[in-house]
This record gives sequence, structure tokens and C-alpha cells, in this order.
Amino acid sequence: MPNPSVQPFAVRSRQRRLAAGMIAAALLALAGPAIGQTPAAQPPAAKTAPAQAAPATPSAPAAPSAPALPPKAAAEAAPQAVPGFWDPRRRPDRPDLSRLTVIRFLTETDYPPFNFTGPDGNPAGFNVDLARSLCDEIKVTCTIQMRRFETLIDALATNRGDAIIASMAVTPQLRAKVDFTDPYYRAPARFVSRRDNVMPEIRPEYLEGKKVGVIGGTSHEAYLKAMFTDAEIHSYSDNDALRAALRRGEVDFIFGDAISLAFWINGTDSAECCAFSGGPFVESRYFGEGVGIAVRKGNDLLRQSLNWALFRIWEKGRFTDLWLRYFSVSPF
Repeated sequence: MPNPSVQPFAVRSRQRRLAAGMIAAALLALAGPAIGQTPAAQPPAAKTAPAQAAPATPSAPAAPSAPALPPKAAAEAAPQAVPGFWDPRRRPDRPDLSRLTVIRFLTETDYPPFNFTGPDGNPAGFNVDLARSLCDEIKVTCTIQMRRFETLIDALATNRGDAIIASMAVTPQLRAKVDFTDPYYRAPARFVSRRDNVMPEIRPEYLEGKKVGVIGGTSHEAYLKAMFTDAEIHSYSDNDALRAALRRGEVDFIFGDAISLAFWINGTDSAECCAFSGGPFVESRYFGEGVGIAVRKGNDLLRQSLNWALFRIWEKGRFTDLWLRYFSVSPF
């Protein structure tokens, strides 16, 4: 089986699905009564991993001309932040919504906290609630059908649904089969350190000689080797080994998918040992273009309508409310 850490979001491994089952209860308790109770789970990571990606500038500001010293370690992680991928200066035009009578959303069966079956047997999760918000904004009837992830593209192509909202990464391969809306979230990469060694900002020069753990063979490892050339990189086989190394002090930092790391930091497995250091890294050549809603090729009316509705719910603060309900520790 291929290493799941280097697969795009369109590929799900058995290991990632098993991991996905472990965070939902803790997450849902934090989320409040709007979300049903399911077994606790660790959310799977969203990754796209070009094997030979060109080096790119990390998301931290440009380094000063003189050698910079790392900022003093902070005691706590940065405050909660909510991602926004919509530019208020580029307000999308309102399409002719009267031409839409129903939107049949397709989603995945078991990918908590994004998609899962609620206690009443109905679809639940971040993607499901987002789909309902979009239909409410467009003022159109909405249905949501759950299917196995690997069947979603075929179901869309054979007109068994109109749109896929299932944490599907935008990739060149999928763009050849479907059209995508603008991204509604990304899966950034971040550094994690022990709480007594948190750094508010991370640049390559700050990690010179530092031990940094990462899962081997992933886009995260490729990024470290390309950009953090003076760090001492230690590769691990899986998340459990990587995180245990940080807890034991074998490494100073670990680097990986920020969404799964956010739930680990806030869960019982971390024993409150650790926190994010620095901000997110979102270079698309390593970490993907983002997650969008897929529609059939040429369905510009639906794609533009969903883009308009996504902007509207973000502008009204509804996207922020939904995000905070599901993500108590922000990956951004």
C-alpha cells in the first residue's frame, strides 16, 4: 500500500480511515449540541505531494539581510484564527439563481469530523453543514447523499448528483474530470514544539542545528529538505512515532499536516505537552491547491452559484461560526 501521507486528498488509505474514527467524540463534545455524538477520532490529513516540487518561499516573511536571532519562546500557542480564502475586493457577481431548483450534494460516508453519520442516521459533519448553509443562501432545495469516496466521481458523471462536497483536493488529475469551485479550506503544514519551547515565528535560519521530526516520504519531508536545509531532519514511519519522539524530547519540533496536528494538540493523547510554533505553510506545489466543491464539467451556473454563496456566508460570518464549531484549535 502506498504511504498515505504522500497521497492526494482523492486517495484514502485504510490507515487514515482508522485514524479518522478516533477524535469525533472529543470534538463533538466541544462542538456543542448542533453536532451528533460519534466515536472519538483523529481527523485525517489532507495532502498533495509532488515528488519533485520546485523550492518555494515559506509562508513566513522574508528574512532580513543580517542574520536574525529566533524570537523568545512563548508560553502558549497563537490565538485561534479562522481561514478566509475570499478577497472582499473581488466580490463575485450574483448569477441567475432562479434557474436552480434543487442541488443534489454527494458526500462521503466516514471521514469525521468532515463527514459522518449522525445519531439519527442522517449525514452530519462540517461539509454537510456547509452544504446546508449554501443551499439556504441560494434559497434552493438541497439533498445530501452519502457514498463511498471512491464512487463519488462516477456518481457525479452519471448524473446521480450535482455536486461533491467531500473534502476533495483540487488536483490537475481531477480537474481533467470535473470543475471545481473556489477552495473553501486548505490543509496547511505547521511546526509543533513542546509548550516550553514555542516560537511565535519560524524561519529557516531559526532552525539551524535544531532536530525536526517528519514522516518520511511525504510532501512535508520534501519541503523541509528543500527549505530548511540547516535543520537536522529526522524521519519517522507514522504519526504515532513522530509525536512520541516530540513528547520524549528526541526532536525539538515536528512538521506535518496542521489539521490532524490541531486535534492531537487539543486531545488526550498529547497530554497537553505541545503547541503550534510559527504560522501555517500553504505553498501549493507542496501542500496542494486547496479543497473545493466538484461539479460536472461545463456546469458553470452551479459552480458560479456556489462560489457566490460561499462568499456570502463568509461575508456574513456564518463560515466563521461553522469553522469554530468544529475546530477548537485552529490549524491556521
